[in-house]
Amino acid sequence: MGIMSESSTIRVTTQITTAAIGIALIGCALAADQRWLDRHFLPSFFVPRRWYVLLESVVRAGIAAVGLSLAVLLRPRVARAVERAPHYPLTVALAVVLALGTSELTLRHRPFRPTGWLKSGEEPLRRPDDRLGWVLVPARTGHDTIGGRNVDYAIDAAGYRVSSVEAPVDPERPTIVFGGESVMFGEGLFWSETIPAQVEGMLGIQSANLAVHGYSSDQMYLRLERELPRFRRPVAVVALFMTALFGRNLDHDRPHLDPDLGWHPPERASRLATLAAFLVPYRSDHTVDRGVVMTRNSLRAIVALAKARQAAPLIVAPNFGTEHQVDRSLRQRILDDTIPYLPVTLDADWRLRWDRHPNAHAAKVIARAIALRLRHR
Repeated sequence: MGIMSESSTIRVTTQITTAAIGIALIGCALAADQRWLDRHFLPSFFVPRRWYVLLESVVRAGIAAVGLSLAVLLRPRVARAVERAPHYPLTVALAVVLALGTSELTLRHRPFRPTGWLKSGEEPLRRPDDRLGWVLVPARTGHDTIGGRNVDYAIDAAGYRVSSVEAPVDPERPTIVFGGESVMFGEGLFWSETIPAQVEGMLGIQSANLAVHGYSSDQMYLRLERELPRFRRPVAVVALFMTALFGRNLDHDRPHLDPDLGWHPPERASRLATLAAFLVPYRSDHTVDRGVVMTRNSLRAIVALAKARQAAPLIVAPNFGTEHQVDRSLRQRILDDTIPYLPVTLDADWRLRWDRHPNAHAAKVIARAIALRLRHR
């Protein structure tokens, strides 16, 4: 009788627990509506909004389906399985812990790389930098094939992209200094097609392309802070901001600034936690709010750097297609009246083939807008 009572207790407890887990999953799926998802999963440069909204909807439906199955269909089966083998849940839990531990140890044998620099051999080549995280390898020409185009990336001795290594930037000449990441660098574009090169051609003023792949807004500021003193006569300082790239401003696996622009070294989380964050980039309200303040202050600091050298500051903010309300709200939180910015609307199809970066025409539209603004400053 005692054995039967204990068995019944295990069965009832298991059914209640399984049902509670199922109901909790259903509740999570219902609570995670699109508004909640837009708050915690930020716009992506590499994935179109319609794709990740569809993916989010599929995941929500899957979570709800699992919850419903646990609460209704699988609850009796789970209870019977646990009743027959009471120690089975503990065994499963122990196996999961051991698997996670083994996975963590295995991943620790692989070199740690920040999300902005995942491939060591990717062109243009980069090298570590204690303060900035990484910079371009200077005095070399790299070659890459993007969208069916064979592109050369010439980097001068200072680490700036140029038309050829034999034609370095002259810091003694009047110069428009450009800061940014792969969009401003000209990923997949010939030198003559890049935004800085086209602005140089339109205004007849030398350009200096300081952009580095994978940079966040605070890294852009730190690079400009280091490099701008080299230029004797900077005419303007142009930096890039895109809401679709805001997420990388929240990554702390690189050197980063806090909202007060205090510098911090990279944070080393567990490899499994880093992988999970990469695959499921959830951001808390607190994290997003701090990122907004840090980004705004970094852009303000870039403006201050330019003004201190009597150069015209300009933050260019390109956007592909009709700006969604989520992007608009984020942009308005960051680009306020203290920041001279230039919005540029691009057709959603003006991208490289099989790539999300702007094509030559999109770069020309951006360059034309910049040149027009600087010409009438």
